[in-house]
Amino acid sequence: MAAPRTSLRLVAAIWSGSTRGIHGLGGAAAPEGSQKKGKTLLQFLSDHFYDVEFLREYLLQRQMLKVHQENRSFAYIAEKHGPYVAGACFILKQGGAVKFQNKEWIRPDERGRFPLEFSEFPGVPVEAVDASGCAINYDGLDNVLLLKELRSLSLRRCPNVDDWCLSHLHPLANSLQELSLAGCPHVSERGLACLHHLQNLRRLDISDLPAVSNPGLTRILVEEMLPNCEVVGADWAQGLNSEPEEQPQDRASPVHV
Repeated sequence: MAAPRTSLRLVAAIWSGSTRGIHGLGGAAAPEGSQKKGKTLLQFLSDHFYDVEFLREYLLQRQMLKVHQENRSFAYIAEKHGPYVAGACFILKQGGAVKFQNKEWIRPDERGRFPLEFSEFPGVPVEAVDASGCAINYDGLDNVLLLKELRSLSLRRCPNVDDWCLSHLHPLANSLQELSLAGCPHVSERGLACLHHLQNLRRLDISDLPAVSNPGLTRILVEEMLPNCEVVGADWAQGLNSEPEEQPQDRASPVHV
């Protein structure tokens, strides 16, 4: 529920006035002479919890809007330059890397800039994508699905990749051979079960998936589902108790000889 505009003006007024002397968020005191008039930022936020909730909701909405903008469709580029160029532009804009067939990897520099020379060979397919740590989500995957000859896809540590995203990968079933989901916090057993369409997979990395409750059992099930795929990143015994726990002895009980 949004806070009234008057409360926002109150936040702005106090922020610009009584907290100007604050140099940090650790409870530092205001300059001498103004301590009675003003409060630290943390004290103010504690006294106006309603406004804190509004601020938290506002920041969350801004973050969601940014992710939505980063995952917008690149269909207009596909119409003009072809699907390979469009998919490559999307990944590079996200901060990832792409590799065209018989070409070197293309990565953005520290400022996010990248060469556009690949737009000159629109007929050359993209064979590998490294989207590690990118903000790619379900909507953004539509741009990756344009790459029909994609053989390798890394989604390592992607914070927005979830089970719903994995159910969206089936159009790559004929080409995809390598897939990394390592470190994706929202991928669970249900999402991994959706990969049964990808029968051409030869390597799958499922390491460090906190939403997977039993990594060892999950690896066994995935290997049965994809018999020609090497599943790495989870030990068979991880999460499995092969032996019953030893019952502690009651040292207080008498021993009969």
